[in-house]
Amino acid sequence: MPFRVCISLDYSRTFTIQFHVALKFKYLVILIIISYKGVAVNIEKPWLKLWPKDVPTNLNYPNLNLPQTLESASKEFPKRPAIIFEDSRLNYSQLYDSVERFAAGLQHLGISKGDRVAIYLYNCPQFVIATYGALKAGATVVPCSAAYKERELEHLLIDSGSKILVTQERLLPISEKAVEKANIQNIIVTGDQDYKFLSSLDEAPSPEGPHVPFLKLLSKNNPSPVDVPINPKEDLAFLCYTGGTTGTPKGCMLTHFNCICDQLHEIYFFKLRRGEEVLVLFSPLFHIHGLNRCMGTYLTAASTIILFERFNVAKVLEAIEKYRVTVFPGVPTAYIALINYPEIKKHDLSSVRIWKSAAAPLPTEVWFKFRELTGACISVGWGLTEASPGLTLTPLEMTEYKPGMVGIPEIDTEVAVFDVEKNVKVPPGVVGELRARGPQVMKGYWNKPEETMKVFSNGWLCTGDLGYMDENGIFYFVDRLKDVIKVSGFQVWPMEVEDVLCSHPAVLEVAVVGIPDEYHGEVPKAYVVLRKEFKGQVKEEDFIKYCEGKMAKYKVPKKVEFVEELPKTPSGKILRRLLRCR
Repeated sequence: MPFRVCISLDYSRTFTIQFHVALKFKYLVILIIISYKGVAVNIEKPWLKLWPKDVPTNLNYPNLNLPQTLESASKEFPKRPAIIFEDSRLNYSQLYDSVERFAAGLQHLGISKGDRVAIYLYNCPQFVIATYGALKAGATVVPCSAAYKERELEHLLIDSGSKILVTQERLLPISEKAVEKANIQNIIVTGDQDYKFLSSLDEAPSPEGPHVPFLKLLSKNNPSPVDVPINPKEDLAFLCYTGGTTGTPKGCMLTHFNCICDQLHEIYFFKLRRGEEVLVLFSPLFHIHGLNRCMGTYLTAASTIILFERFNVAKVLEAIEKYRVTVFPGVPTAYIALINYPEIKKHDLSSVRIWKSAAAPLPTEVWFKFRELTGACISVGWGLTEASPGLTLTPLEMTEYKPGMVGIPEIDTEVAVFDVEKNVKVPPGVVGELRARGPQVMKGYWNKPEETMKVFSNGWLCTGDLGYMDENGIFYFVDRLKDVIKVSGFQVWPMEVEDVLCSHPAVLEVAVVGIPDEYHGEVPKAYVVLRKEFKGQVKEEDFIKYCEGKMAKYKVPKKVEFVEELPKTPSGKILRRLLRCR
C-alpha cells in the first residue's frame, strides 16, 4: 500500500531538509530535496546553494520582440534620457521616434521581413537607431566590426546576404570597395556630427552624394512603419559573427527570444531598477556583449546609457562622477587602465553599485588591486557569441576571487564539464570542456548545418572552452581547448602561466602560446608588455626565473619576448593564433 512521509528539519539561515519516502510496487524510492534560503538544491546543480537572495532560479519569458521592449520604455519613461553621447542627449520618446522613422525609411528602400541589414559603425547613437529601426522593419541586423578592412567586411556582407549597409563617412572608402562583390542595394551614410541633429531633424544638413544620408532618411519619413509580425522564438534578430580568434568567422543566428532571455537574466540577477540605472558603455556595439548584454539589456530596463566611442580612462571617470553612474560593464583592459591610472583615488566612484568584467579572462592580480584601490568587488562573467552572450556570473555577494573564476550559471542556464573524448560528465575539480544549455543559446550557424551539428551534442552547446567546477558549484575558465600547450605529454594552460607572470610588478599585459620544440613537442613562450617605468630595467631571463619559483618546470616559459602591444579582437580577446604565426 503506497504511503508518504514528510519530515522537515529547519536550521538557521533557512536551511531545510525534506525527506519524501514513497513505497510502491515493492520499490522504495527516497527523494531528498535540500533547500537553502528557499532555493531547491540537488547534486546536479550544486551552485544553487550560492544563489543570490531574492533572485528567481527560473523565469516566465514574455512573448515580445526587441522593438517592443524599447517601445514599452518610451511609453513609460518618455522624457528620461536614453542615450547621452558627447553631452548630446536623446530621451526615450525621441529615440523611439527616430527608430520608427528609420524603420519606415528601410521599408521604402525595399527592406522586408527577414532581409539582412549590415551595420558598420563605431559606437554612436546612430548605431542604436539603425539597430532597432532595422528590427522594427522586420529585418535581421548584421553587426560588423568597425576594425574590419575591405576583405573582412566583404566576407560578412556576402556570407550574410545583406541588402543594405549602414556606415560612417570615415569608413566609406572601405565600405565602397567591400560592396563591389556583395549584393548591397543601398549604402546609408552617417556623418560623425549627425548625432547633434537627432533631436532637431529640421535643422539637419542634407549632403548630396550617391548614397542615402542617414539624417535625410529620418527627416523625410514619418514615424509610422508598416507593422511586421515577428515570431520571437523563430525570427532572427541578429546574425552575429564569431570573433574569428580561431579562424573564419561564423554567423550565429540569435532570435529575438534568445536576446530577450539573455537581457532578463542580467536584469533579474543584478536586480536592476527599472528607469533608475545609469550605465557607462564603451564596449563596441558591434560585439554581442556591447550589443545585447549592455545596450539591449539597459534599454529594456529603461536605463540611461552614457555612450563612448571607445574607452578613455579620464573621460569615463569624469562621466561616472558627473552622471552618477550605477553600472560599469568593463573588460580586463579597462580595469588594467583603471588600476594604473595615477589619479583614480581622486574620483568619487561611490555611485557605482555593479562593477562587471566580461569578454576575456580577468587576471587575479587585477581583481585584487582594483578592490584594494576602490573597495569594490568585480563581478566576472563568462559567455560567448553563441549564447547571446551570457552563461555564468559571479554574484555581487561573492567577495573572493580565484584564478579563472567565472561564477555560477545564470537563470534557467545549465553548465556542465565533459570529457571530450568519452562525451561524459566529469566530477568536480576535473578539467574538461564547458558545455551549456539555456534559452539564450543560438539556433545555429548561418548556412552551416554541418558546423551546427558539430557544436551541439545532445542539446548541449559545446563551447570549446576548458574549465572545471568546484564542489560548491562555482565554475572556472582554464583556457580555449585549441590553446592548450602539450609539453612532453603534459598539458599546460596558457592562462595559468599568464596569471603568474601578471603578478610580476614589471608586467602590464602578457600572452602565452605554444611554440614547436624538437625534443618536447611544444614549449611555452611568453609575450610581455612591460610597464613604462620598467622598460630597459628588466631582462627576459628575469621572468623565466620568476616563474621557476612558482610552477612546475614544464610550465615555465622557455622563451620570453618583449612587445609593445598584444594583438586583440575589438572586444579585447588576445589573438594567440597571430602570436603563434610570428
